[in-house]
Amino acid sequence: MTTKSCLAPKKAKLINGRAIAPRNAPARVVRAIEYANKIRKAPYVYGGGHASFNSRGYDCAGAISYALRGGRFLSSPLASTGFMNWEKRGKGKWISVYSNPGHAYIVIAGLRFDTANTGSDGPRWSTSLQSTSGSFTVRHPAGY
Repeated sequence: MTTKSCLAPKKAKLINGRAIAPRNAPARVVRAIEYANKIRKAPYVYGGGHASFNSRGYDCAGAISYALRGGRFLSSPLASTGFMNWEKRGKGKWISVYSNPGHAYIVIAGLRFDTANTGSDGPRWSTSLQSTSGSFTVRHPAGY
């Protein structure tokens, strides 16, 4: 018997700015996508989402923290530097967090959730997976 987490990941779809999880995504990945969708129109606020998951707006790490909280991957928010040593090293099968001391973003099921390079002010989904070689550490939750 094959479980969802053992299946090869498929890409999420982006429809009108909203991410739609692939059918074979594990439940925790689906929840992370759902949580990111909840704040995808929130404004950018420096430090937003750091003191609490709930905020009037989010910066890069606050937005990632909110999404990961949805999938029960985090119990408290992290800053971008906190993600540099978070969980497991390298790209994940479903979720990869890219971070450095000044910025962080997340790729979930092949879509990027970021506050930069989105053409907007605040966290948004994107299909752009521009090169990150050399300047970001990459981490992922174990098994994902």
